[in-house]
This record gives sequence, structure tokens and C-alpha cells, in this order.
Amino acid sequence: MTKRNLGVVASVAASALFFLAAAPALAQEDTTTAGPATEDAARPGSVYDGDWISLGIGVGYGPSYDGSDDYAAFPAPLIQGSVGGIGIKPRPAGIAFDLLPSAASGPDFSFGPSLRYRANRSSQIKDPVVKAAGELDAAFEVGAAAGISFPAVLNPYDSLSVSSDVRWDVAGAHGGMVVEPSVSYFTPLNRGVAASLSFSAEYASDDFNDYYYTVTPTQSLASGLPAYQADGGFNKVGTNLLLGFDLDGNLENGGFAAVLIGGYSRMLGEAKNTPYTSIRGSADQFFTAVGIGYTF
Repeated sequence: MTKRNLGVVASVAASALFFLAAAPALAQEDTTTAGPATEDAARPGSVYDGDWISLGIGVGYGPSYDGSDDYAAFPAPLIQGSVGGIGIKPRPAGIAFDLLPSAASGPDFSFGPSLRYRANRSSQIKDPVVKAAGELDAAFEVGAAAGISFPAVLNPYDSLSVSSDVRWDVAGAHGGMVVEPSVSYFTPLNRGVAASLSFSAEYASDDFNDYYYTVTPTQSLASGLPAYQADGGFNKVGTNLLLGFDLDGNLENGGFAAVLIGGYSRMLGEAKNTPYTSIRGSADQFFTAVGIGYTF
């Protein structure tokens, strides 16, 4: 197997997580903890010789906002690749860029800007009580992504990746900071199937959690929920398992690939204790997705 052709399935597999994570920008907001290292697990696909682009589309099914027990289906597009030596990486409802050259062997470092549109509870709220509390403004977050990937951990084609994004809202919505660390392991299972297992988390500042998880007196009066003051801290942890399939059964020849994914995340701290979750939603968040893509 070549690194190039393994990357077709690896990048599409990573894409599926971001189909799922980005989709709540359409349905409501992402409920997974799919983090930056999930994409970095696809590192074999980022050491192509020359420019390359992966395009894909997926359909996911998950909670309509963070902490919700109402579920929705959603579509999302995907673009990933490398153009002029700059890596293009998918993010939940956003994108990141890797400005560092890929290593020919050994550990591979990545660093570059990270952007995200966050639409948590900004529209299409299904729960009438939560909706009565009022819709929130969408946030636009800008920051940086950094990581390291270790190839050939257990076999010549696998990789273990550790990465994190740090971003700040510049649109005047939550006005805070969010940190998303993640660890992922990617490996082929046979000539036509690859798998990725990831663990990730979300940590947010006081301003972030106050915006999304506090129930103000005004919101309490409008919704009937008890008032609640949220502070910063860890909001969730989760794990995702995905399987990528080369559609002609051969990872070595590129072309189309499909993916199946299942995941679970658990709300923590203020995100769990807020009435939006503890009374009207659920701390347990499940999701699934399917996707298909093509690498040029």
C-alpha cells in the first residue's frame, strides 16, 4: 500500500466525522467532540507528492444542539487537501490550515490558523421550552491549530496523532475562548478497509459557558427554567469509531471511498448541570453518519 492511496480512505474517514460535526450549523450545532486529531489521523493522505484535493458529502444523525435530547438528520460538504504546500483540513463547521511542510519520515508537526462558525442554539431549536428562552447569536471563532503525528506505531501504515485547536470568538456572540484537544489512532484493517478511533474533549472559558449554559433571570422568566450561572471548564468528552471502505476494494488505487461512523459524547460540568441539559436534554449524546468522497 502506498501512503497516497491509504490517504484516500483516511481522509474520507476523517471527513465523515466533520460531516457530522459541521452539520448542526444546518440542524443546530455540533454535538460530537470530533477534534483536530481526528483529521490528523489521516496523516498518510497528507504526504502526497504535489497538490491534491478530497471532496465529499455525508449525512449524519445526532442531537440538534449541545445537550439536547432531540435528534435531527443533516447534510454537510467536505474539502480537504494540500495546495502549494499548504494543508487544508476540515473542522466542525470550519476549516484549518497546516503551514508546515510534511515530514518525509518520523514525527510530523502541523501548525496553522483555524476558523469555525458556531451556531449552537441560534436557530431551529426543537424543544419549545429551550426555544422560549431565546435563540443565540452565531459565533465566528478564529485561532490556531497545532499537532504532532507519529507514523508506523504498530504497523508500517498506521499513525497516532495528538492535536488541539484554540480559538476566540470575533463576532461578539460568546466572546470567549474554546480549546479542543484530541488523540486519534488510524490503521488499515485489510487491503480495502481502514479504521480510526479518536478521543477528544472541549474546554471553554467563563464567557463561552456563560453564553451557552447560563439561564439568566430573563431567560428563566420566559421559559420557566430555573436560573443558573455557568462558569468555565470542561464541557464534554467523547469517542468516535469510524470505518472507511475503498469502493473497489483496493486502497492502493485511489478513487471513491465510503465511510461509516458511530460516536458517543458525555456532557460534563456546567454543560451537564445547566437546565438546558439536566432538565430539558440529556448528558448522553449519540450520533452516527455515512459519507462518500473522492480524492483527485
